[in-house]
Amino acid sequence: MNPVMRDIKTHIETERLVLKMPEPGDGTAVNAAIQRSVNELKPWLGFVQETPTVEDTESNAREAHAKFLLRQNLRYLVFLKEDMTFVGSTGFHRMDWDVPKFELGYWMDTAHSGKGYMREAVEALTTYALHDLGGARVEIRCESENKRSRAIPESLGFELEGILRNDDLSVDGKSLTDTCIYAKVREKGE
Repeated sequence: MNPVMRDIKTHIETERLVLKMPEPGDGTAVNAAIQRSVNELKPWLGFVQETPTVEDTESNAREAHAKFLLRQNLRYLVFLKEDMTFVGSTGFHRMDWDVPKFELGYWMDTAHSGKGYMREAVEALTTYALHDLGGARVEIRCESENKRSRAIPESLGFELEGILRNDDLSVDGKSLTDTCIYAKVREKGE
């Protein structure tokens, strides 16, 4: 089946959160979170090596919207349900619809970290992928030194399948890094 023909939720609610597909106009709130969090994000994420402008982030949100519709990348922006404050971004960044399997990524606005919001969002997307989308596998890859990122799959019962040593360059391009691969799989017969 052509992935464009798949029905994908554009809006997912949890107890405290609303996860929604990026839309035109989301760039301002996302950029404000990046600005607040740049020091915490910079060691791990390439898109903050040069702090993006509001226009850069708005352009990125519009591109993410288009990729969502084409089923090439399913990014969800994470908002507090009570007042629709933006708190982070997550989603399926690499997908193989034939298996099907999904790689999940995420980042948080530092002002809202430590409250379990991203754990809640990742848990919701993992359940959605394995049950509603018929996924066989959800994978999270992160740098071995990124303890906060690693804590999420570890707390959700993902299995550490391996650590790829000297797998990648650090985002600043100055050193080799190791990549942890965590996965949660749908058991045969589920």
